[in-house]
Amino acid sequence: MLDLNSDVRYLKGIGEKKAQALNKLGVFSLYDLISFFPRKYEDRSKYKTIAQCQNGENVCVRALVANEPSLETVRTGKSLLKLKVADESGILNITFFNRPYAKNQLLKGECYIFYGKIDIMGSRKSMTNPIFEKELGERKLTGKVFPIYPLTNGISQTDFINGVRQALDNCLDYIPDVLPQSVSQEEKLCQLRYAYENIHFPSDFIALELARKRLVFEELFVLSCALSSIRKSRMKNPGIKMHIADLEEFYSSLPFSPTGAQRRTVMEAVEDMCSGHEMNRLLQGDVGSGKTMVAAALIWFCRKNGFSSAFMAPTEILANQHYETLNAFLSPFGIRTGLLTGSMTAKEKKAVKQNLLNGEYDLIIGTHALFSTDVQYKNLALIITDEQHRFGVNQRSALISKGRNPHVLVMSATPIPRTLALILYGDLDISIIDELPPGRRKIDTFAVDESYRQRLNNFILKLTAEGRQVFVVCPMVEENEELPIKLKSAQEHAKELSSLFPHLKTACVHGKMKAVDKENIMSAFAKGDIDILVATTVIEVGVDVPNAALMIVENAERFGLSQLHQLRGRVGRGPYKSYCILVSNSDSEETRARLSIMHKTNDGFKISEEDLRLRGPGDFFGSRQHGLPETHIADLGADTQILRRAQAAAESLLEKDPELRLPENCALKERIERLFKDSSDSFN
Repeated sequence: MLDLNSDVRYLKGIGEKKAQALNKLGVFSLYDLISFFPRKYEDRSKYKTIAQCQNGENVCVRALVANEPSLETVRTGKSLLKLKVADESGILNITFFNRPYAKNQLLKGECYIFYGKIDIMGSRKSMTNPIFEKELGERKLTGKVFPIYPLTNGISQTDFINGVRQALDNCLDYIPDVLPQSVSQEEKLCQLRYAYENIHFPSDFIALELARKRLVFEELFVLSCALSSIRKSRMKNPGIKMHIADLEEFYSSLPFSPTGAQRRTVMEAVEDMCSGHEMNRLLQGDVGSGKTMVAAALIWFCRKNGFSSAFMAPTEILANQHYETLNAFLSPFGIRTGLLTGSMTAKEKKAVKQNLLNGEYDLIIGTHALFSTDVQYKNLALIITDEQHRFGVNQRSALISKGRNPHVLVMSATPIPRTLALILYGDLDISIIDELPPGRRKIDTFAVDESYRQRLNNFILKLTAEGRQVFVVCPMVEENEELPIKLKSAQEHAKELSSLFPHLKTACVHGKMKAVDKENIMSAFAKGDIDILVATTVIEVGVDVPNAALMIVENAERFGLSQLHQLRGRVGRGPYKSYCILVSNSDSEETRARLSIMHKTNDGFKISEEDLRLRGPGDFFGSRQHGLPETHIADLGADTQILRRAQAAAESLLEKDPELRLPENCALKERIERLFKDSSDSFN
C-alpha cells in the first residue's frame, strides 16, 4: 500500500530511471508529486467544425479519416505521414513528422478527435502533429481541460499524468489539511480533496479556479504564519536595552531640516532599541529619500548610549561613499569612524582591526571584510546593512554573530509594494520613508525609438559641453548572434560612442570585469575623469555622481519598471537639471504602455506596484536573490488580493493561538516546521 511518503519509483510505469528524472524536478515522494502543480492548461473541452476553425487557434475537431494515410521518407531519413480528414463542413489536412506508427492507428472511415493548432493558407486548412484519439470509447487526451506540467529529460507528459493519477488515487484522503476549518469557512474555500483533484484534473475552468484559489490561499497562509512566527520569536530575543536621548541635538546639527518621514522612521527604530528586545527592521526608501541620514541618527543614538555600530555596504565604492557621508554627519559629535575594505593593504587592515578591538571606533564602515573571522568588535550594538538582498543569509549572520544580540537595520532603495515586502521580509518590521526631501529635482523621462538617435547624440554633445556626464545602460555585456533580436551590448556600444565622440572620454563597465577594475572605472567617473560611462545594470545601485545629468537606457523594453526606476535614480543627484531617455524599437502596445508609466511618475512605490502587477516579484531582485522558499502555485504578482487575506487570517489565528497548540492547528504547525526544515537557508 502506497502512502504520501512512498518513493515515486514504486508507481506503475515510473521505475528507477524515470524516478531519477522526477528527482531532478524536486519530486521524490508521492506527496511531492501531487504538490507539483501544472504550469498551464489546454482547453480541449470545446469542439469546432472545420469551417469554424480560425488561423492560429488550438482547437478540437471531430472528423472522419477520408483517405488512406500516405507515409514517405524525406532526404534526412525522417518520415512524413499525410492524410485528409473531413466533417460535414470541410476538409482538414493532417501532417505527422517522425510518427510512422500513426499510419496504423488512423483507419480510413473511422472517426477521431484531433487537437492541435490550425494553420490556414488560402482555402487550405491544416494541422501538424495533432494529438488524436478515437471518438468512441474512453478519451484520456481530449474532451477536457488538460494539464501541462513542467518537465525534464526522461519524463513525458503521459508519464507525469499517469503518476499523478496513481498518487491521487492512493493518497487523496490522507493529505493533511493545514487550514483550520474556521479559516476555510471564512474565506469560502473549497474542500482540500476537491482542490487537489481539480488542480490536476479539472472538470472545467470554474472547478480549476476554485481549486487554485484554495491552494494559493493555503500556500500564502502557511508562509505568512511561518514568517510571523519568526518575527514573534525574534521579538522575544533579549536585545541591548538603550535609553531615550534628545534627538533634536542631532537634528539641529544638520544643514537641512529632516522630513517628517525621516523623523518617524528614526523614532520607530529608537523605540525598538529601547524595548529590551532585538530590533530587526527593514528601512525602505526611494532613491534620494534620505535613508543615510536615518542611519546616521541611529548611529548617533547608539553612541549616546555608549555603544558602537557597524555599517556594511555591498561594494567598496559604496563603502567609501558612505564613509564620507556619515563622517560628515557624525564627526561634529566626536564620533570616530573607521573604514575596512578588501583592497586595503595587510598593514592597513591590521591597524583598523586593532583599533576596533580596542574600542577606538564608534562606527566601522566596510564591505564583506567586516565579518572576517579575525575581526572582533567592542560594544557592538547596531548593525546596518545597505541593499539587504545583495548579501547572502550566511554573510549577514556572520556579522550579526560578532555582537551579543545586536540591533539590526537593513536598508533598501528598491521600492517594494508593502504587501510583497511583508512576504519578502516577513520576519522584519518595516519602516518606509514615503516622502522626498524638499528641493529634490524631478528627472524628466522620455521614451523614444531609434528615429531619435541623431537628436539623442546631439543632446549628449550639448550636456557634455556644459560639463555634465552621461550614463548609458545596455542589456548585454557583449554581442550575441544567437539571440533572435538585435540588442545593444555595452562593449560594442562603448566603441561606437568612442568613435562618434572622439573628443570625449568614454569607458565601459560590466559584471564580467574584475571587481577592482569596476571600482577603478566607477571612481574615475565619480571624479569627472570620464564623460560617458557605458554599463550593464552593475550601476543600478552605485556611487553618487552629482555631475551626471543624463541616463540613457538602450533596449529599455528588456528591463522591468523597478529596474528602470533604479537606473533613473543614478542621475539627478546634484544641482543640475537631469534627464532619463528610454530607447526602445518595440512596436508592442504593452511595452509602450509600460514605458509611459516611467514618463508619468517618479514615485518608486507606484512604479513597483505596477511592476508587480505586470511582471511578478522576480524583477525586484533579478533571479530570486531574495532567497524566499519557492512558491508552488502562488503568483505574488497576480495573487496580491489573496495574499492580503492570507496575511490577515494568519495574524488573526496567531493572536488566538501564538504557539499553534490547539488540536485544529497541529497540521499547520507540522507544515511550518517542514517548511523551515526544507528551506533552512532561505529565510532572511
